[in-house]
Amino acid sequence: MKFTLEAKDPGSKARAGFIETDHGIIETPIFMPVGTAGTVKAVHQRELHDDIQAQIILGNTYHLYLRPGLDIIGRAGGLHAFNGWDKPILTDSGGYQVYSLAGTGRKINEAGVVFKSHIDGGVHTFTPENVMDIQRTIGADIIMAFDECTPYPCDFSYARQSMEMTHRWLTRCCERFDSTTPLYGHNQTLFPIVQGSVYKDLRKQSAEYIASCDREGNAIGGLSVGEPAEIMYELTEVVCDILPENKPRYLMGVGTPANILECIALGVDMFDCVMPTRNARNGMIFTTEGVINIRNEKWKDDFSAIDAGLGGYVSTFYSKAYLRHLIKSDEMLGAQIASVHNLTFYLWLVRSAREKIKEGNFVSWKREIEKKINQRL
Repeated sequence: MKFTLEAKDPGSKARAGFIETDHGIIETPIFMPVGTAGTVKAVHQRELHDDIQAQIILGNTYHLYLRPGLDIIGRAGGLHAFNGWDKPILTDSGGYQVYSLAGTGRKINEAGVVFKSHIDGGVHTFTPENVMDIQRTIGADIIMAFDECTPYPCDFSYARQSMEMTHRWLTRCCERFDSTTPLYGHNQTLFPIVQGSVYKDLRKQSAEYIASCDREGNAIGGLSVGEPAEIMYELTEVVCDILPENKPRYLMGVGTPANILECIALGVDMFDCVMPTRNARNGMIFTTEGVINIRNEKWKDDFSAIDAGLGGYVSTFYSKAYLRHLIKSDEMLGAQIASVHNLTFYLWLVRSAREKIKEGNFVSWKREIEKKINQRL
């Protein structure tokens, strides 16, 4: 993997670049649609390619390991062959899912994590070593180190111990990754993850350690788990100032359009979040003019396009009234249209940010666009 920095915005820390992988080029800043189980919910691969213009999607180690399982994925020739997506894929290591299993008998220790499947209650173990092996079998272009995502709130002592264990796990991940080879003829890249909860000193320490590992890219985890946005921004800035400039920075699980724009301004290159598709299924529609709750009565006879200013087939072909009817009727097509539209909006947002960074006027554009897209219509 190779990262090239193309431009820096003169008024902020925002930057534009591109990542070269064996499955294609990723232009940054980028938003990555979440395909947890090997599919972006309610969205065809053709729509991801043509309408949404996604450049990379996510899969999740925990979910894919449980279902369909490594045997099926391996026999298919890896996740790219299995789901038909021929562009880059990133896999989360399952650390966040382990975090979300608190209260289910999950046990975390130095060796790894013992957990119960949410599907059938079966007991499984993740270690830094077997998580690398699992991600080799899945075959993503970018794979994540196994880490512990601490909850919020979290006391300093636990956050420090967890961070130090995550660092030790990273050493084991690197050793296993470096001693194994890809299975499907394309290269893979390992990203470490900065932890440290909401404590600035721990975040600095973790960022310095992750930077010293000298991998090809780096991630920031453990944020957007309930802490105030101001704290997330403060810690993101602290970490971005330490992580090397010549490598991509990935802020995991973030977030709202406002979160993304603010964190681009702080120097983040890569984002993912379930919000555009999850909120779409519940009737929240992001548009270039503001946020719409399509279930509201006011849209029942609005026959204008969902978002005429956005472009794309679903956003300009279908009306707000029709989408409201589908969502209110629990029709599957409603979830599909809303999901494709919201992802089209998110990719438009980061693509526009990239253009403005290269033009040198990102800050003024950001200020103006935020006034519009943050409105509740």
